[in-house]
Amino acid sequence: MKKLSQDQIFHRFAPYIRSFIYNNGWEELREIQCMAAHTLFETEDNLLITSPTASGKTEAALFPILSMLEHRHFNSVDILYIAPLKSLINDQFSRLDALLFESGVPVFHWHGDVSAGSKEKFLKNPRGILQITPESLESMLLHRSNDIPRIFAHLSYIIIDEIHAFTGQDRGEQTRCIMERIARLVGHCPRRIGLSASVGNPRAVADWLGQGTPYETSVAEVKNATLKWRLAMQHFFADEPEKEGDLILDSAYAFVYAATEKKKCLVFSNSREETELVTATLRQIARKKGDNDRFMIHHGNLSAAIREEAEYALREENTSPMTACATVTLELGIDIGRLQRIVNMGAPNTAVNFLQRLGRSGRRDVPPEMMLVFREEKALPNAPLYQLVPWELIQAIAIIQLYLEERFLEESKQREMPMSLLFHQTLATLASGGEMAPASLADRVLSLSPFTKISPRDYKALLIHLLETDILEKGEEGGILTGMTAERILGDYRFYAVFKDSEDFTVREKSEEIGTITTPPPIGDRFALAGRVWEVEEVDASRKLIYVKRVEGKMEIAWPGDRGEIHTRVLERMRQVLLEDTVYPYLKPSAAARLTQARALARQTGFAKHPLVCLGGNRYCLFPWLGTRAIRTLKRLLVYFAQELDITDIQYDACYYISFRTGQKDILQKLAVCLTKDSLPLKESLLGISECPIQDKYDPYIPPALLKKAYAKDKLDYTDILRRSAEWK
Repeated sequence: MKKLSQDQIFHRFAPYIRSFIYNNGWEELREIQCMAAHTLFETEDNLLITSPTASGKTEAALFPILSMLEHRHFNSVDILYIAPLKSLINDQFSRLDALLFESGVPVFHWHGDVSAGSKEKFLKNPRGILQITPESLESMLLHRSNDIPRIFAHLSYIIIDEIHAFTGQDRGEQTRCIMERIARLVGHCPRRIGLSASVGNPRAVADWLGQGTPYETSVAEVKNATLKWRLAMQHFFADEPEKEGDLILDSAYAFVYAATEKKKCLVFSNSREETELVTATLRQIARKKGDNDRFMIHHGNLSAAIREEAEYALREENTSPMTACATVTLELGIDIGRLQRIVNMGAPNTAVNFLQRLGRSGRRDVPPEMMLVFREEKALPNAPLYQLVPWELIQAIAIIQLYLEERFLEESKQREMPMSLLFHQTLATLASGGEMAPASLADRVLSLSPFTKISPRDYKALLIHLLETDILEKGEEGGILTGMTAERILGDYRFYAVFKDSEDFTVREKSEEIGTITTPPPIGDRFALAGRVWEVEEVDASRKLIYVKRVEGKMEIAWPGDRGEIHTRVLERMRQVLLEDTVYPYLKPSAAARLTQARALARQTGFAKHPLVCLGGNRYCLFPWLGTRAIRTLKRLLVYFAQELDITDIQYDACYYISFRTGQKDILQKLAVCLTKDSLPLKESLLGISECPIQDKYDPYIPPALLKKAYAKDKLDYTDILRRSAEWK
């Protein structure tokens, strides 16, 4: 099919869109906008749009869609826009206000922070664009199922923003279930458009996007033509403070303080705990120096008011430069204006995290700028070998080199047996549809695309278990319906989310909401939140409220959660970092010196060349250079073969090493024999007889046999182990 020219595309845009382009001084359409417009105008395909940050992906989707809808005036939603964050929804269309005003297409927001009045206004006259989170859409399907055909009667397009945040996650699979349930209720399947700046395998993501639809899915992809970055890594030891006049400051945080001074910046951390600590420490330095507090904080456990204050401070051009300390909540595409610098504390978890964070700065033809800061405790003289290696520094170098050399981004894996989600969608289907015959229920649920690999036999086992535990009940007509336990689960607003949550307590200072914490401290105790320290004055357990007063100081706080998975390719590149002599231009002297020490250690001990190193006596350390999933599997294999290999006291940390005791000198060769394709046991055999691996939100309601089977399929993997163990023979 011949591609449409820029001129042809431009003249197919609605007049108000052409005026918008003229008024903004655009001399030509961007490549991604031409590619997307051709697919949307000339085909009926779904479309994945992937291009660098600030390349105009939203316009690429909306310009042709709005043009095709120009003369339609239906009393139902035309475009459903699904985003992973409320803050992204609040912000995303702000820069297109003028365009949407001219179009006459109304835009409605719907999430937990939107007032009941605004929602009622939308329900009376649903039309235009609806921006919503998956959880709010699930709630709408549950409580307004009879109204869905009216609300979405003429729905033509579903846009999924930041699609990489959904793929490989139960939340993404829930989103696909929701889209398919809506399509069934309205009798037609809208086209789907996915947007992202960082997709590891565009074709795989496009296939994920299109599952459950009758359409092909095209890809519009534009990569960075050239990589122009301002990148630096700096390393500090925690016990080497910096003296500044009469002040003694932690050198790493003093560096971050100076690096963000008089600049609009984001400081990223990999957890809420670290974000709190970084914010509190930087504010403490400001107090010691007698400077104004220029630090904001942004993460998911803070009140909407505090998050929005940080977003506004970053976006506002006419105020003194502010710095926001944040988690992934500001990693996605919220428009926060022109940031001058990104600081990352430690190593990003993934190449996708790195690229997303880097892309937050450097818009409008200014190169992105990032500083990565590493703060390390000095190891004791008698520390074991694996504690002497600066793993995070090496991991960060590996991630950056992989992207520079290969444009490597991790590919999300789709789960084969998402049992927690299966339980959730079973209850949701019964709640909105009422009593159903077992065969009809199975047909309705298992035909949803996330469950195509779950067998009818396994689903039958789940239903029998739910009936036996009184979560479901048999109806008078022989069908299945929700029981009292299911009704309690459905009645809790937290049911709308499939991700694991906690019984959070809301923290208030007088009338002001600060955020939430998991466990209420006793009256008089102190804790950290929003980068400040609070003393508990009153606990209202029945309403889950904690009343506090602000005090000076700095403390730590913890939330449940994990850091996700690291890809085997990253570990392999880490090994190469240690073995090669390459000088990386982005390493500052202290980081370069620390890498030199690590390389010298690798040469002296051989741990980068030889996988098994003796730590002394009968204690050994295995450096397998495998990612999270593979090393998790390998650790279980060592336990499985422990008696045969004479292995005891197995310990491991992240994906960097596994240590154990053994009296056998040729243990590596014996291990390699055990780890051949013919010797490997069934993955389910790696789980203990009484083990019940509860990982996800609704796993406690799943029969243990199904949980074991799901864990073996989705959490354990032999592929990388077989490849690596072949090198050990």
